[in-house]
Amino acid sequence: MNFKEVAEQLIRLYEKLNRAQRIVIATTLLAVIGFIVFIIIYTRTGDNSNYAVLFDHLSPKDAGLIIQELEKQQIDYRIPRDGVIEVPKDVVYKLRIAVASQGIPKESHVGFELFDKQEFGSTDFDQKIKFLRALEGELARTISALVPVESATVHIAMPKESVFVSKNTPPSASIMIKEVEGMRLTRKQIAGIKNLVAAAIPNLTTEHVKLVNVLGEPLGESGEDAIDEELVSQQIAYKNRYENLYEQKIISVLAPFIGGKDRVVAKVTIDFDFAQRSSVQEHYDPENVVRSEQSLEEKKEGVSPQSPGGVPGAVSNIGPVQGLEDSKLKQKYEKSSTTTNYEISKTVSNVKGPFATIKRVSAAVVVDGKYVPGEDGKIVYQPRSSDELSQISSLVKKTIGFDARRGDQVSVSNFQFESSAKASKKSPYKSVVDTFYDYMNPITPILKFIFLVIVLFVFYKKVIVPFSERMLEIPVDESAEAEPLLALDEDEQESLTEKFTQMRKKVEEQLGLTDEFNEDELKYEVLLEKMIEIAEERPEEVAALISALIRDETEMENNAVNQMSGGKK
Repeated sequence: MNFKEVAEQLIRLYEKLNRAQRIVIATTLLAVIGFIVFIIIYTRTGDNSNYAVLFDHLSPKDAGLIIQELEKQQIDYRIPRDGVIEVPKDVVYKLRIAVASQGIPKESHVGFELFDKQEFGSTDFDQKIKFLRALEGELARTISALVPVESATVHIAMPKESVFVSKNTPPSASIMIKEVEGMRLTRKQIAGIKNLVAAAIPNLTTEHVKLVNVLGEPLGESGEDAIDEELVSQQIAYKNRYENLYEQKIISVLAPFIGGKDRVVAKVTIDFDFAQRSSVQEHYDPENVVRSEQSLEEKKEGVSPQSPGGVPGAVSNIGPVQGLEDSKLKQKYEKSSTTTNYEISKTVSNVKGPFATIKRVSAAVVVDGKYVPGEDGKIVYQPRSSDELSQISSLVKKTIGFDARRGDQVSVSNFQFESSAKASKKSPYKSVVDTFYDYMNPITPILKFIFLVIVLFVFYKKVIVPFSERMLEIPVDESAEAEPLLALDEDEQESLTEKFTQMRKKVEEQLGLTDEFNEDELKYEVLLEKMIEIAEERPEEVAALISALIRDETEMENNAVNQMSGGKK
């Protein structure tokens, strides 16, 4: 496409328009542009994307200082939630630098950026204090980055070093943590924070790191009270989780044939036994195996020699007298011992009970009734029959794993729900309208653009196109380059020229004419003959042409008369 030619044609067209036509075109363009702008603004209603966050997680004191600065500079701002300030996007970075240059927020933590600017004449003590502040700020930033922590403050106590080892005092750290609303730090997370701080400070152990919350309650203490409190919270969370799970199971089972989840209410209470029992079992195998066997046998015969004895004197010292010895066996000794060792197989089992065991389950279920058309056509509430309630009770029992030996209880009741009753009393028109809005709300943004496209298309076809066609209609007398209806093609022109040349030679030969004959008259006769042929071939077009010529001539005469009469006035 040649844009230069298009531009020239548009300029020529604009020059041919009169003042009224130019005003109409300009008004139409402004109306189209205004309509498009209105649609764009309408589709973006409620879009606040032109605001950006300046600061978040601000304390009330810092937020007040920042608001004072914004009001002083007369800058628009808004507070979507606590601790967050938003300003227009085009000034957010400039304002952030300007506010930070004034030391706001004042309660923010400083880190090792303290050493970016060196001060001349600072002492070693000053450098130590700066290092301690920077270390506390960096640790506070790191702890605040944890998910359950909203903000943290770290204080470190570094004792003075001593040349005597026995007098050295280990460093300590204290941390105050503000937890995110609805979240709590677990023992593992508390231990992780302690290890993190202990690893960042030399010679610091986790025993010397203390944590408290904003209420002053110690966190991560190893006392019995702390352990009991955490255990109780775990037990409550465990109980609530399982009760909610049972309730959702009941509702999901009954909702399809009751008529929706909003027509079923289920509450489950589970009694848990959180007493964990540990037992040790030893099992001995009755089939013994001989491991070793030991036998001992001892035998003694004969009389042992008589040793001297009696009243001290000569007789007792002489010893036994020959001939007086007794030849009988005085002593016989026998001993036999057998020891057998058996291998005894033993199995030792350490059994630890689960975290909790179910003692009893109680479930209460309320279902809505039926809504059927009455005799007068209105919706009437109809309670459910006893058979239906018994079937529902059976389903509930199977869903929760009912056990009669455990003492489980299930109660199923039928009541009319207020919301369903109101819905049944709604007029058919309102029901249709509500249903229509329910289906149309998700696609409303798309329908806005579709409506815009349809309106623009209709406006183009019904207004712009007819108006353009009317503007492009150029009168015959104003068109210098208008193509005549009887224009000849190139082939017809060539054939006409050859025919004219032949006829001219023939006429000259027959009539003996010289070169002085009237050539214009001859052309006129040839063109007249051609017009007669065209009129015979296309009489309707020739008649339309003559009518158009007469009409245009009449309009021109009337315009001339009107101009003359206007000039006289």
